[in-house]
Amino acid sequence: MRKGFTRKPQGDEHGPRIKNYITPGGLRRLRDEHQFLLTRERPAVTAVVAWAASNGDRSENADYQYGKRRLRQIDGRIRFLTKRIDAAQVVDPETPRAGQAATKAFFGATVRYANAEGTERVVSIVGTDEVDLNRNHISWVSPLGRALMKSTAGDRVVLQAPGGTQHLTVLEVSYQRISVEPFREPPGAEASTKGSLADTNLPDEG
Repeated sequence: MRKGFTRKPQGDEHGPRIKNYITPGGLRRLRDEHQFLLTRERPAVTAVVAWAASNGDRSENADYQYGKRRLRQIDGRIRFLTKRIDAAQVVDPETPRAGQAATKAFFGATVRYANAEGTERVVSIVGTDEVDLNRNHISWVSPLGRALMKSTAGDRVVLQAPGGTQHLTVLEVSYQRISVEPFREPPGAEASTKGSLADTNLPDEG
């Protein structure tokens, strides 16, 4: 058979879309950031770019060059967030569970364990978009997340970490609300300034 007739259609080359496991709070944060960028930050930066473009030579206009670079960053982030939201598979840790699903560590579990020295730690297994070491939120695909996955109280698991192999004892597995840090407007966001340059520097109409 001629190879020219065996090539798959271009749309199939990327394979099946990978699910983005995430908690309700994590998805809410992604959506809030997406909404902020799309409806507030991008329009504000676009207004600044339009104002800067009206001030002469664009090649030597720092405001214009910065604004265009910032727009590219915003658009890239919007595309990324859109894909993550579209692929979201929400898992609510507070959903009632029965049998092994209630006693084994799966996505959304909060696990208390001890290392070989007896030092205890509590972590919550969350999505890759929700990792927050300050809150002890670890990704389900991280080395620790993988080591704890499917374990139950009393199990001993092996953690293959960059710093070496560790033996951990699982003390408790529970499912409870996981508090995710909400989205907050980043410092210096154009949308948070009082008006835009386009508003404050253009002459009044009429």
